[in-house]
Amino acid sequence: MSGLLALMDDVAALAKVAATSIDDVAAAAGKAGAKTAGVIIDDAAVTPKYVQGFAPARELPIIWRIARGSFFNKLVLLLPVAMLLANFAPWLITPLLMLGGSYLCFEGAEKIFHVLFPHASHAIDEDMSVKDPGHLEEQKIKGAIKTDFILSAEIMTISLAAIEAPNVWMQAATLAVVAIGVTVAVYGSVALIVKMDDVGLYLTKNAPTPIGRGLGRGLVRFMPVLLWTLSVIGTAAMLWVGGSIMIHGLEELGVGAPGHLIHDWAYAVGHAVPAAWEGFAEWTAKAAMDGVLGLAYGLALIPLATKIVGPVIAAVSGKNAAH
Repeated sequence: MSGLLALMDDVAALAKVAATSIDDVAAAAGKAGAKTAGVIIDDAAVTPKYVQGFAPARELPIIWRIARGSFFNKLVLLLPVAMLLANFAPWLITPLLMLGGSYLCFEGAEKIFHVLFPHASHAIDEDMSVKDPGHLEEQKIKGAIKTDFILSAEIMTISLAAIEAPNVWMQAATLAVVAIGVTVAVYGSVALIVKMDDVGLYLTKNAPTPIGRGLGRGLVRFMPVLLWTLSVIGTAAMLWVGGSIMIHGLEELGVGAPGHLIHDWAYAVGHAVPAAWEGFAEWTAKAAMDGVLGLAYGLALIPLATKIVGPVIAAVSGKNAAH
């Protein structure tokens, strides 16, 4: 009997340790996931465009296939690479973060530049030239998964830099939880967004009460506003996150002047308002300055990306032969 009681004590102790580890993983995943908010918002804002123009019955299957590709990107391709970097080449994490930050700044600045100076989109022209809906769907899905890979790489790198785990297994488990949680959140939200207008249309036609039909019409009218709002928030978040990554990266590399200057200005703004608003005002000022720096840096990257990087990638991939 004493042996059985001892065994039960050991099992209880192991269960307690396991429960603590699960709590630690969940807490670390939540903290790391919060750092990726800007990229997640942009991911949710960008993805709905990949189902535009398709029959409503194809929207959810397309989103599911993109989500499966996203899981593969994060868990099969990026997670092992992230763990190798963290344990064998941690010095590469900051440069990779800055590379991802540069991409975010460029993407955000390019979107703003496109709004201010509209220009033709080769992607739209290519879509219009495709007559086979099945082939177009395959193209859209492949393009979405490629875009997801870039955003997923940034999410995983930001999360990895934010994780404080006592061992490699806890680190890997936390990163996997972040990957799964982010993917479910993004593509679950996208599914709700793209089907919202269908729900509104159904209510408009079939709701038994005027209130229900009015709600349906409201949903249909609200969808363009929601997508526009998500796009604006996503762009702002990209610039904010990208700018803050670049500033933090410079500090890691020994260039602390920009970060100190922004900190001092944000501190001054925070202390210029009533105490109840101090923290919010300081955070907002810092985020705004990070975003402005990200925008300026991104605008400077546009000529480099369009005149040098883009043509080189097109030449290597053979796409220039098509034009």
